Amino acid sequence: MSFWETITGSDLTREWKAFDTRAGALPADYQVAWEQIKGNLFPYGNFSGRNLTPIADAALGLLEEAAADGQGIHEVLGDDIAGFSAALAGGAGARNYRDRWREQLNRNVARKLARLGD
Repeated sequence: MSFWETITGSDLTREWKAFDTRAGALPADYQVAWEQIKGNLFPYGNFSGRNLTPIADAALGLLEEAAADGQGIHEVLGDDIAGFSAALAGGAGARNYRDRWREQLNRNVARKLARLGD
């Protein structure tokens, strides 16, 4: 990956387009599930979203294998796609961007209050 690709994110765009192309070959109910998985994974991404590409690749691979085996989408994912996505991102306690921002805000407020107390 070149410096320019890292800065512009063109490599990420190419990877996500490849994921969507792969997902386009899946049955319709799998495609709907893929869109829901993507939507539920994005809050767990870092600033660039680079940490999500291996997770998305694994999830899409699971969907492709299950579709090839003829399994129904509910057999593979169950009814809780948001929970499945959270488990992929690191479990129920996975930190999303809101948690990181909240922690940063709390640190900044605590630092400011400590300066006022001096």
